Amino acid sequence: MITSKEIKEFVINCGADKCGIANIERFAGAPEGFSPADVYKDCRSVIVFLKRMPTGPILAANPVPYTHTAYMLYTQLNTIGFQLSEFLQTNNAQGVPIPSDVPYIYWDEKNKHGQAIISLRHSAWLAGLGFLGRNTLLINEDLGNMGYIGAVLSDAEFDADAMVTDFECPPKCSICLDACTHHALNGITVDQKICREFSFYQNERGFDIYDCKECRKSCILRNGKRKLAG
Repeated sequence: MITSKEIKEFVINCGADKCGIANIERFAGAPEGFSPADVYKDCRSVIVFLKRMPTGPILAANPVPYTHTAYMLYTQLNTIGFQLSEFLQTNNAQGVPIPSDVPYIYWDEKNKHGQAIISLRHSAWLAGLGFLGRNTLLINEDLGNMGYIGAVLSDAEFDADAMVTDFECPPKCSICLDACTHHALNGITVDQKICREFSFYQNERGFDIYDCKECRKSCILRNGKRKLAG
């Protein structure tokens, strides 16, 4: 059987910047219907990986570079998930790739609230890849909040990584909350109805556009613990 070390080496060689593993027991508190075991009943391990978005696109005034880069990242992460699933199968294990963005099933039209089949942010936290900041984004010590997330569920048991306990938002910092001019953040969660009204829309030709990214851009840990935002 392949090892956790071999899994991580494969994922990094596929183009990911970080990789961590959580065992299924860590998901005991997941909402009913949204645990990895609800997606794949034989799941024993969740392999999570990050790929960094360059800082430039979030600094552009026009939203198209940011949108374009985000979709490129989703494609790359989904490709890594597919390749990892193939790698697992060739090593007598199964892999179930989780989409990095869409599709998902749950949608509350009234509140514009969508929920992925598993929470990738929480999966990354449980796999030791960072913590969830007050802007609700995953914050990794090296990548800051610029890490986009992919995951694969496996029926094999791999060694789990230790969760992060010594890295967190600065005490009383509210920069990201203050940067949200529409008050969609409260430091714990995000009001998706408010957020989506300003951060995502379709133009007249039907193109999806990601616009507002102030909570990500303003974070002093945007580029990691040792690289404060300029």
